[in-house]
Amino acid sequence: MNKKVTAWERVEIARNPKRKTSLDYIEKLFDDFIELHGDRNFKDDKAIVCGLGRIGQQNFTIIAEQKGRTTKENIERNFGMPNPESYRKAIRFMKQAEKFHRPVITFIDTKGAYPGIGAEERGQGEAIAKSMFEMAKLKVPIITIVIGEGSSGGALAIGVANKVFMLENAIYSILSPEGYSSILWKDANRYKEAAEKMKLTAKDLYELNVIDKIIKEPNGDAEESFNKIIESLKKEIKNIIIEMSHLTLEEIVKQRYDKFRNMGEFINL
Repeated sequence: MNKKVTAWERVEIARNPKRKTSLDYIEKLFDDFIELHGDRNFKDDKAIVCGLGRIGQQNFTIIAEQKGRTTKENIERNFGMPNPESYRKAIRFMKQAEKFHRPVITFIDTKGAYPGIGAEERGQGEAIAKSMFEMAKLKVPIITIVIGEGSSGGALAIGVANKVFMLENAIYSILSPEGYSSILWKDANRYKEAAEKMKLTAKDLYELNVIDKIIKEPNGDAEESFNKIIESLKKEIKNIIIEMSHLTLEEIVKQRYDKFRNMGEFINL
């Protein structure tokens, strides 16, 4: 019998520095990826990667939170913690996607938005709220994929989607288990207990109607497993695009609104 994986063990898997990053998924999932840069206001923040890519004949706009693996990469990517200009860059390309009728795919993998003084001075909270606001009314299909650590407003900022997929060993929560235990119990050492109570695993969130699909992570050879995940994602993305191609622009927006409205009512029961 397989040993049950605890919520904290899922957290450790999601945070594993060797885990596949957004750029790994982009390289395998899409043809002819072209990265686009800058928010046209402050700078190009590399914690979020934006660009264009294809699956078959379908073009997509891609918005992805990106961590590094080495110390140098993590410094360059700000450890995957976006500054306000990352979200403003994302908004810029969401609107471009709407103009050219391209579906949007977002990849979530962050411990949270960057909490530094400069980020706050440049309007971090407003940028997160504006990103969610723009996604809520965007007149193209949006698919979100949680691939690793999805925490706090840094994750929610690009998570307002028609469909939300989550990898089996990813996590998705309002904050870290360490932060939860520190705030609730004034004891950061109770992080394992916090992880269980937070309902942050894919299984928990599927049961709570927060996500639409769990993408299995097969055991065995790492690359073979990754290829199977890619095939699963391609299949799901193609199915969703076909399904949503029959909806009007207004129906696409309403479906997204109803999803999050119903989710809130379900959780509050």
